[in-house]
Amino acid sequence: MVTTMRFQDKRVFITGAASGIGAATYELFRREGARVVGVDVNASDDLLHCDVADPESVTRAMKETVDGLGGLDICVNVAGINAMVSFEDMTLEVWQKILGVNVTGPMLVTKAALPHLRESRGNVVTVASISGMRAQPYFSAYGTSKAGLLNLMKSLAVELAADQVRVNCVCPGGVGALPSPDEAAQIPGLDGIDLSLLMRMQGVLPGVTEQADIAEAIAYLASDAARSVTGAALVVDRATVW
Repeated sequence: MVTTMRFQDKRVFITGAASGIGAATYELFRREGARVVGVDVNASDDLLHCDVADPESVTRAMKETVDGLGGLDICVNVAGINAMVSFEDMTLEVWQKILGVNVTGPMLVTKAALPHLRESRGNVVTVASISGMRAQPYFSAYGTSKAGLLNLMKSLAVELAADQVRVNCVCPGGVGALPSPDEAAQIPGLDGIDLSLLMRMQGVLPGVTEQADIAEAIAYLASDAARSVTGAALVVDRATVW
């Protein structure tokens, strides 16, 4: 198998790199020659600690990254959280936490990265969601956060165009299979949720979307192949023809 090297010596910062889409993206960029710093609230020997909702934590992580890499070419915002809960049961604490991580977090990270991206004429790729583009049951806080995130990044794409800094989003649908009714019945907190509403999110394409599929979409938008693309919301979703 021949590995392409789209990101040879590119300097990359990735949030949410400890698991899921973030981990898959971290590995893809490294495999294709990038010099990558991954951050997460769950630090490890390979990853820096960073709470994206904490301005001081973001500033420290970005400074350490830029000092170590000598600059920055690509900023990837993957870190995010969710809670499946009916609106009636939504608490202010959960609402504020989701918006803090999913909207304020990418704002803080992108703002910290911006001086370095201006210098390199780099780009930002942010993981939003189809939940920010259409209504989905039991995801009111998550959907609101992702809708705000999409608008934020589209606004930045226009604002930063003169600096030749591209800003794009990937909007995944469901990643992995939805739980069956029997499986969902064993998940704490899903009592009383109408699973038939969730089944409407099932795909028209067979199979499931994998984390690696989202990582590939991120890599495309970050690569020179997308040099004429900014302000995009690239949907990766088997469920709907958009």
